[in-house]
Amino acid sequence: MDRAEPRLSRRRLLKGAALAAAPCALLPHARAVARTRAADYPPAEWQPASTSNYTASERPGDYTIDRVIIHVTQETYSDTLAIFRNPQKKVSAHYLVRSADGHVAQCVHETDVAWHAGNWGYNTRSIGIEHEGWVDRPAYFTNALYEESAKLTAAICAKYRIPRDREHIIGHYQVPGTDHDDPGPNWDWVRYIRLVNFA
Repeated sequence: MDRAEPRLSRRRLLKGAALAAAPCALLPHARAVARTRAADYPPAEWQPASTSNYTASERPGDYTIDRVIIHVTQETYSDTLAIFRNPQKKVSAHYLVRSADGHVAQCVHETDVAWHAGNWGYNTRSIGIEHEGWVDRPAYFTNALYEESAKLTAAICAKYRIPRDREHIIGHYQVPGTDHDDPGPNWDWVRYIRLVNFA
């Protein structure tokens, strides 16, 4: 039995003609807009950083991704999102994990280079995960924060074939040239790596 060809509506036809007539200069913008519609990690909520706070890229084609860098915000969840949205701040991370419930926001696509490590070489090769809290307040490191962050890190490691160990999942303080000490002495690395491996 022959199947009838679907009819194109006038609206779809006009949309297609308009897109075909669009100058090539507009197409990268259209692609960038399309990329903002969904988070790379499905459980995450898309909360975009200002485009002034990261470098557009096509990783892992442009740069190999072989590290996850763990951060602590020294701010609240909402204030951190506001900082990432502020074009004057010149800082961002790919993900932010909320303390109370482990909710994950994605602020920069994984293909792009977030400005989180304070070292260009490490920025280009890593995914940065911020965690709401303060290094000297361990109460912010809740079970939910550890568990949801570990699931996120495990998914990133699986996607980019990153070994799930302390050589490849590092703290901000381990980045050469940094003056940061996060996630700090209260971060339970043994527990976290175990959760990442069991996730």
